[in-house]
Formats: sequence, C-alpha cells, structure tokens
Amino acid sequence: MRLGVIGHQGYEELPGILRTLFSVASSLDIEPLLEQGLHEVAGVGARLEDPGLLDALVTLGGDGTLLRGARYLDGRDIPILGVNLGRLGFLTSCQSEDFEPALRNLAGGDYVAQPRMALSARAIDPKGETRKQWRALNDFVLHKGGFARVVRLNVFVDGESIGNYAADGVVISTPTGSTAYSLSAGGPVVVPTVESIVITPISPHTLAIRPLVIPADAEVTVEANETPTELLVTVDGQVGTSFVKGEKLKVRKADNPVRIVRFPGATFFERMNVKLGWGGLPPDRDQPS
Repeated sequence: MRLGVIGHQGYEELPGILRTLFSVASSLDIEPLLEQGLHEVAGVGARLEDPGLLDALVTLGGDGTLLRGARYLDGRDIPILGVNLGRLGFLTSCQSEDFEPALRNLAGGDYVAQPRMALSARAIDPKGETRKQWRALNDFVLHKGGFARVVRLNVFVDGESIGNYAADGVVISTPTGSTAYSLSAGGPVVVPTVESIVITPISPHTLAIRPLVIPADAEVTVEANETPTELLVTVDGQVGTSFVKGEKLKVRKADNPVRIVRFPGATFFERMNVKLGWGGLPPDRDQPS
C-alpha cells in the first residue's frame, strides 16, 4: 500500500505518531510517502509528490488537515484516514491513541470508505471568463472583508433569483459542511448521506431570508450587488481569493465524492453527541435539582 501522509506540524504528538507509522509500516506492507514538511520532521521515508499514485491518504491533525488532504487529492477515488491530534476532530476517523489499530484495519481492508459529497466552484469575471476554480468538502463562503458593513448579494438557483441578501455574507455548504460554519450561522444539520446543498446567510439583515436546502444537482450563482467594499471567497475556511462587483460565483456538486474512512461502531449521531453536545445533557444531569 502506497500511503500518502499529510500533517499539521503544530501538534506535539506528531513526531510520536510518525514513529509509530514507520515502526509498523514494513510489517503491514505499507510504503509511507510524506509531504515535504513531515519528511523533514521524520527524517526518513520517501516524499509525497504525485497523489495519483496513492492507495490511501492519512491526515495527521484535525478537521482542517483532513480538508486540506481532500483538496490535495482533487477528486481522486482514494480513501482518507483522518487522525485527530486536536480538540474537535469531527471529520476524522480516529483519535491519536487509536492510530496503530486503525492503520492495521486500513491495511487489512477492514473499514468503510464513506462517500461524502463535495462541491466545485468557479469565480467568473465580468467578461465571462473563469478566473479561479476550486473543490470543497465543507463549504464556500462569500463574505465581506474587515469592515462591519452589510453587503448585498443576488442569489440564484438554476438561474432563478431566490432573493437579494442583505447580510455579512453567505455560506454554500455540503451536508458534511452543514456542521461547520453553516451551523454557526444558524443553518440546519444535514445527515452526510442526504445529498443536498445548503445556502445559509450570515447575519441577515431581514427576517425574510433564512437557510435553504436545495437539491444536490442544482447550481447556485451569487453576484455582488452594490457592495461598498471588496469581498472574499473562502474555500473550506482555508484558501480563497478576492471577489469584486460584477463577478459571479457559481457552485455545483463536484463530479466525484471524497471518501472518508470509517470503522464499525460510532454513528453520525453518536459523533454529534460526543463532539458537538447534540441532544443536550445526559439524562441524569438534565433533571432539576
């Protein structure tokens, strides 16, 4: 198994996790291929250069590292084993203390590669040319810069106007991303296997604009209208570009899903309960004293 390894170097556990990887790699017939920063930390192993040659990818960090890994694969049908070294790790497959057995299960094929819908987006300039394009596992966010001013955005679904948003911005998310920024902005929780696109306004300045769930095969178009300042497009909260009046952001379902490794046991709602406190307090603590 040619195993790509991507990691966040800000975690103290990282060197120990890499030592564990190399201590069991040969016995599991794994060839670790490390991105440049991790290669310098480990001091051993080959470099990760071509994602198309991988059988699987391991991400060492938190949800952000897994999102970065998903964008690195760029739609390739390669499972991602996310190892949580951080606090939340809602998307990841296991905690750091479970890394070795998870790695053994991965090498032995004892896992499920759960498909997660992704989105693709294009930033189109006033001449109709595609200026930038991306893939996202969580979301695309069109939002204002550093000024506390409402912006106006025209939002269309399949070419039909659904409203003029006066807000701080708008989040266009996948079901996976419904528990990220969209949730913080008041959007609904969508079970990851229910393919759809969620449009969530950020701090809307009207009661008439509320989150909207639309079919997965729809196309969302957002135009800047009467904006007093430059806007930003952010991809999975990590990368992006500026966005000016006259440009369009077109978002649709990506051609290929992201496959996240899952092991028998924890369900989506159990993860919601443990990671996000879904369902309120446990029964024995939810009673009045």
